[in-house]
Amino acid sequence: MSRIDETIEFIPVRIAVLTVSDSRDLAQDRSGDVLSGRIEAAGHLLADRRIIRDERAEIAAQLRDWCADPQIDVVISTGGTGLTGRDVTVEAHRDVYEKEIDAFGPVFTHVSMQKIGTSAVQSRATGGVANGTYLFALPGSPGACKDAWDEILVKQLDYRHRPCNFVEIMPRLSEHQRRK
Repeated sequence: MSRIDETIEFIPVRIAVLTVSDSRDLAQDRSGDVLSGRIEAAGHLLADRRIIRDERAEIAAQLRDWCADPQIDVVISTGGTGLTGRDVTVEAHRDVYEKEIDAFGPVFTHVSMQKIGTSAVQSRATGGVANGTYLFALPGSPGACKDAWDEILVKQLDYRHRPCNFVEIMPRLSEHQRRK
């Protein structure tokens, strides 16, 4: 079973939060607030936070900008993962991914089933890697952000988490780009 090895030193990571919404600003961004608060409470650094419209090209451009920034290790977006015509966050993420973290969506669905039952089938949460940066797309509800952070991300973004975690392999995410 997973556990935190307290004998290992915690390594904070730099995380950017992107809220995808046509109608919210920072004052109404409850999901962004949830993520930002949990990131900082866990000891990580909130590297940047933005709100962007539900426009695929704009979302992908922001993701690419953050992936090119050496001061950002992880990007978590919230919103735009549903089934409506304006929900294009998943497509924007996949435009940027070099590799998809295939198990992230099913694990998130499993976590969601415990909270919202079969309504979890409407989520298209996804995760991937691009340019050595982790990217995660979460639904826009504060509850979904709490569940994803509390049950998955807080553990996988903790270097002390055993038997394995995302942080310990971060130095190797871009090894295919190194010259031989």
